Amino acid sequence: MRQGVPAAGGTGATRGGVGPGGARRGWGDPDDAAARDVLLAAAVRKAVENSEAYGCVVYLRSRDRRSLLLSTVAGVPVSLLSGFRSLPVGARLPVPAAYRTGRTVYLSGAEETMRRFPQLLMGLPYAFATVCVPVTAGAERYGVLCAFWPGSAQGVAPSARRHLRTIANRLGASLATLAPRADPVASDGGTAVVELPAAAGPAITVGLFDWNLATDAFVADESARALLGLPAGAPDTADAVAERLHAEDLPEFLAAADEARTHGRLLGLHLRVLDEDGRQRPVELWGQLPHPPGPGPGAAGRLLGVVLDTRTGAAAAGAVERLPHAVFSLDPDGWISYVNHRTELLLESSREDLLGRHPWEALPWLSDPTYEDRYRAAMLSQQPTSFLACCPPERWLAFSLYPDAHGVTGTVAPAAAPNRPPPDRAPPDARSTAEPAPASVGAMYHLLQLAGLLTQAVTVREVCETVADQILPGFGGQQLAIYVVRDGRLHLALETGYPDGFLDDFEGTPMRARLPGVETLSTGAPIFFESVNDLSSAYPGIPLDEMSAWAFLPLIASGHPVGSCILGFEQPRPFTTEERGVLTALSGLIAQALERARLFDTEFAVARGLQHALLPHRLPDVPGLVTAARYLPGTIGMEIGGDWYDVIVTEQGLCLVIGDVEGHSVAAAALMGQLRSAVRAFATSVGRPEEVLARTNRLLADLDPGLLASCCLIRLDPDGERALAVRAGHLPPLLRHADGRTEVLDLPGGPLLGIDPGAEYPVSALRLPPGAVLALYTDGLVEEPGVGIDLGVDRLRVALAHAEAGSLEELADRLVGDARRSTHRADDVALLLTARTARTTKECRPGN
Repeated sequence: MRQGVPAAGGTGATRGGVGPGGARRGWGDPDDAAARDVLLAAAVRKAVENSEAYGCVVYLRSRDRRSLLLSTVAGVPVSLLSGFRSLPVGARLPVPAAYRTGRTVYLSGAEETMRRFPQLLMGLPYAFATVCVPVTAGAERYGVLCAFWPGSAQGVAPSARRHLRTIANRLGASLATLAPRADPVASDGGTAVVELPAAAGPAITVGLFDWNLATDAFVADESARALLGLPAGAPDTADAVAERLHAEDLPEFLAAADEARTHGRLLGLHLRVLDEDGRQRPVELWGQLPHPPGPGPGAAGRLLGVVLDTRTGAAAAGAVERLPHAVFSLDPDGWISYVNHRTELLLESSREDLLGRHPWEALPWLSDPTYEDRYRAAMLSQQPTSFLACCPPERWLAFSLYPDAHGVTGTVAPAAAPNRPPPDRAPPDARSTAEPAPASVGAMYHLLQLAGLLTQAVTVREVCETVADQILPGFGGQQLAIYVVRDGRLHLALETGYPDGFLDDFEGTPMRARLPGVETLSTGAPIFFESVNDLSSAYPGIPLDEMSAWAFLPLIASGHPVGSCILGFEQPRPFTTEERGVLTALSGLIAQALERARLFDTEFAVARGLQHALLPHRLPDVPGLVTAARYLPGTIGMEIGGDWYDVIVTEQGLCLVIGDVEGHSVAAAALMGQLRSAVRAFATSVGRPEEVLARTNRLLADLDPGLLASCCLIRLDPDGERALAVRAGHLPPLLRHADGRTEVLDLPGGPLLGIDPGAEYPVSALRLPPGAVLALYTDGLVEEPGVGIDLGVDRLRVALAHAEAGSLEELADRLVGDARRSTHRADDVALLLTARTARTTKECRPGN
């Protein structure tokens, strides 16, 4: 199929060896990658068989775990999912939602999709039901299994959903067996297409034969012997074959043998084979000598060839050709694979002009996106659909489409003119046959998708990456560069598809330079070049690469220039009026998003500076004790939170403090600073831990910021062994003993700070024996979507018990290692470790 490359390993899957950008896929160990592909192919095939879905796909996490990439597809054209090949983990779409939460996402139809995930309906506005199930193994999430059903009032049967969850769980368990050897699970962007079995049997049966023309030895494989009616024990000779032929075909068979001896080939010999009951089976023989025949008698060699049973295919084609109706067929990607003679007459086009092309490309009068949309609707809803189209000059035709997972069968019939006008376009005699088609419906959906995604992009980098992910596939471009204006010059914000170093000379281009990327900003109008000659004529001497067409889009927001966006295309490209209008409108969307993102980046820089200023720059040195702390900001949204930690030296001993203000904003960071200062002041003046939190609680109530906070305070006596602890809605500390045994200190506690001004906070006594490690942490380190907080705490306990480290600093790094590697931290992470510097504390050895 057009979606993949030749199938590998007998899995029934075609694995895209080359990714969307032409880069070779690389999964490390080829054996692991092959094993993974077999598992995925089996899973999607089983999902379709067991759940009565018409299609199924698997998304796998990317290597950086920021995206989910379409990896395996069955029953759904990859071309229709082009806008959804790569999904950010944080996107408001069902597949990322299932991955983030670890829960099944079920959408019964378009109405529920519009209510819960309107962004999906913008890209795929069709009536279908879907179930997305996370593929997991324990705490590990590998991706999402997603199946599709035709939309109906009954929705998807609960049994089908259960089957899908079972398949996803088994797939996760199988993938987990591959993970220890490397990371063969993470996807690099290629897509495999799994062929589903057709409802009917194969149309053509093929057998192989080896015919020695000099000796008449005729060696055939099992399929060829069956097709030629050779019974068991029949000699491997051409005479044995001749005995099975219809008497009228024998002269032709012998003449063909002479022809093969002379010319070295056998082309399409039609024969009738008789079975034991006298029934006829039509077959064809094709063959070729490996080497040209030599001169002289007996020089003929071995004819290698195939025997074809074309009964089913030929009979079906003949029957359709005899119909008085126009019948055609499209493959799953919409390419025309068959038309009968009546269709040629009605469409006034030959088979040679139609086959292997999309209808909306082969027939200019079908180029309106409305007609492509009807094909997409049929394939994704798996429901028959029909529409009317006007064939110039004024001849109306009715098209009916009947889909299944293997493609579309269609019919065409003359129809009466409708009461409504056709899609708005110039009269046929005013249209040039060279005029290009308007932007495809797929491109329109990419732009709708982009509009929704831009509302979620926060930083300048996120805006640029979103634009690149959507525009290039939407318009078939190969290069994109986005420049932003800063200090009167253009600076590159993002590029993709350009040769290494090609854009270096354009960095810092002044706004007075005569270049299309600058002049599109000064004029405020987009500039389009449909060929290399157009660009070279307008800007002589401008550096060129291998592109052949360009669109330079001005990014202007609130009347002032923000930057410019450059699209490059490999082939000369006439830009239609529709495309120019869409790209011009698109440039306004990008400019507004970039301007908003630049303001955010400025606010973020201020907030990040405030946050760093409020946290301790170093921890105090205390004889007999060692401390280590780590802080990781969240990576979603503002990335500014209210987690804090502190180590305070007082006359009564050392106070260890950790806290968390709800929310992620500058206000949360500012309140964190106020609370840290308040706890420090009360700890040095009041002394008793319970009174410190009680006073901090009353202060927070008086401030009335509209935010709550949790806190845990532990005061160690000067000897470092005895301690008093108090909690205000915070997670319990962990204590690892010298032998490695680690426990959760389930201390009694009071409510969150800021709820009740008169709340009391009970105090608990505990010991920090020699060699022990005390761990305080915030929920960002243990909380995962779809996983209970208690399970997260227990996982941290196990990690602390078994972590090997040579020092407390190394131990802290190991405990936050997974969180540090994650690029999509939804919450801040704070960790504070304390140990007594006696005997085993210098080496934090793992326990049981």
